[in-house]
Amino acid sequence: MIGVLFIPLFIQSADTTARPQNLDEVVVTAKASGRQRSAKGSAATIDEHLAELRQVNLIRRGSYAWEPVVNNMQTERVSTTIDGMKIFYACTDKMDPVTSYVESSNLKSILLNSGLNGNPQSTGGIGGSLDLKLQRVGFSPTAPRFGAGASLGYETNGHVQQYGADVEYSAKAFYTNAGVSYRHADNYREGGGNEVNFSQFQKLNLFDNFGFRLARHDVIEGTFIYDRATDVGYPALNMDVSKAEAVITSLAYRHTWADQPLTALETKAYYNHITHIMDDTKRPDVLIHMDMPGKSSTAGMYSLLTGQADRHDWQANFDLYYNRLFADMTMYPGGAAPMYMVTWADVGTLNTGVALSDDIRLGRDGSGIQQHLRTSLKLSQQWQKINNREGLDALAVFFPGMKDNYRQTTGRVAVSYQYTAPKVQFAIGAGWGSRAPTVTEAYGYYLNNTFDQYDYIGNPRLKNESATEINGSIDWKPTPTLSVNVSANAFFFSNYIIGQFEDRLSAMTIGAEGVKVYGNLSSAAIINASLSADWRITNHITANGRLNVARGSDNDGDALPLIAPLGYIFRLLYTDKLLLLQGELRGQSRQSRYAAKYGETETGAWTVLNLSSQLNIAQLAGIKHDVTLRVGVENLFDRRYSSYSDWRDIPQKGRNFYANVTLGL
Repeated sequence: MIGVLFIPLFIQSADTTARPQNLDEVVVTAKASGRQRSAKGSAATIDEHLAELRQVNLIRRGSYAWEPVVNNMQTERVSTTIDGMKIFYACTDKMDPVTSYVESSNLKSILLNSGLNGNPQSTGGIGGSLDLKLQRVGFSPTAPRFGAGASLGYETNGHVQQYGADVEYSAKAFYTNAGVSYRHADNYREGGGNEVNFSQFQKLNLFDNFGFRLARHDVIEGTFIYDRATDVGYPALNMDVSKAEAVITSLAYRHTWADQPLTALETKAYYNHITHIMDDTKRPDVLIHMDMPGKSSTAGMYSLLTGQADRHDWQANFDLYYNRLFADMTMYPGGAAPMYMVTWADVGTLNTGVALSDDIRLGRDGSGIQQHLRTSLKLSQQWQKINNREGLDALAVFFPGMKDNYRQTTGRVAVSYQYTAPKVQFAIGAGWGSRAPTVTEAYGYYLNNTFDQYDYIGNPRLKNESATEINGSIDWKPTPTLSVNVSANAFFFSNYIIGQFEDRLSAMTIGAEGVKVYGNLSSAAIINASLSADWRITNHITANGRLNVARGSDNDGDALPLIAPLGYIFRLLYTDKLLLLQGELRGQSRQSRYAAKYGETETGAWTVLNLSSQLNIAQLAGIKHDVTLRVGVENLFDRRYSSYSDWRDIPQKGRNFYANVTLGL
């Protein structure tokens, strides 16, 4: 069974680059790996795969496009890339995280770097970085190969339908894999059977990945993704989404060397454009109808050089991107002229950075003891310009004398040490990093936050936020059948950015409690810890479990918002060549320490039981093609509950039966 790989992990990529990577966790979703990480397989959403990562939580505003949270830090402090490409959401309410524009059928794996020891393309990821690696069939060393696959899935709660098909062709000098995926869901029902209105969605995703071998050591690869979600409901918000559309493209050149000290050079250029349109026309009793479109365009490139010399595996990376964000709002009060407001003032961001890392093998003796020292650093320069005069003038009312352009310097440095013996492995690390304020934090204009019911205004005079991290982990394997992992990290912030009350201003949104302006707290802290264990009881029966706990405090010692309470997952699995059976107990404790100061409310404890099974029909029937059936039930006892990260305490799904089948030719 494919599981989550824990810190610290040194792996090699499947391509010819074969460079070492220091990763904290990996969720494997590729068909080539045999089984997907999520019990639902290829029918699972990206969100359901992300939920399996130990250091990731998800903020849920509906049943679509959940926001990943790493080490209890939200999007502002997490760098998310797709094959190293920078992409920025186009919604001021974060309805469209980067992860929403990829489908499981086009995904090989999700790589997580925790904290400041991030991947070379990440920028500003104090909490960590997520890189979604796309599935590529690669070149065939012998005769050309052709393959095809299809998937079909259904869930009873919400009548969720999933359809997918893909084809692939691989030869010595050319490969391509392409596919289409479609999802449709009606409103789901909470535990007890009540319908949750405005929780429907539908989504179409098209992709094509290709590669050309120019010479033995020279390859060109490309990617095209078109993703379109329509009629997306958000029960936790005041508005829904009529369209979220993305076009993602890239073209890369890679050269490899047969001999050290250089191993590979990869240079990639990319462009993506996202259009996001919020809509309230389907909501009842709307006092003032609003149109709220947003657009995000990003063009960028990176060049990654890797090498080996004696005991060193090193990387040098240069990256550059230019992003433009624009959002506005038009209100239509009955019987009066429309009112117009710019909420993101067409902010252009040019960012360039240089990153270096080195994995040093300190020594290895005959008893199997290994030692590694890893160092990494990155320095970035950022220039921002406000291109919309109307938006600039509106924000200048609150900040007289503000400029239309700003420059920031950010960076990070981290070091970690790993000691590995036959039965134990431990690692310690430390780092420092900083990030520039986001466009919302610096230039947002009257953005309503339904979490605390306040309108938010950006602050162009914010200082860069910085944090010092310390981390450690121990992996202990006392017997061949039992392994235990304990890990923890702590982040100590300076100039922590968060919305602060401003009593002198009046709210603009109907029903809003007031106005907050983003400001810097002198200090804050977030601490995370986890305990996990895996016990192979017999050759066919395995038990594993995980406990997570976290604490966040501001400079007054009060709780920070959206910090997870004690969470746990326990699983019992039976596996053989034909069959996989799994029982899962998942839950959280009562959120006794919640951030009332920041508008958070208490959530109660909950536990749900999930059951799943997987049958290898192809092997059972003795046929060559891959045919797999998965059947399961989530929330078996139809429990009504909300977790701490369910926006405005919207309830989770009640009992949900699902079934899906995948076919590979």
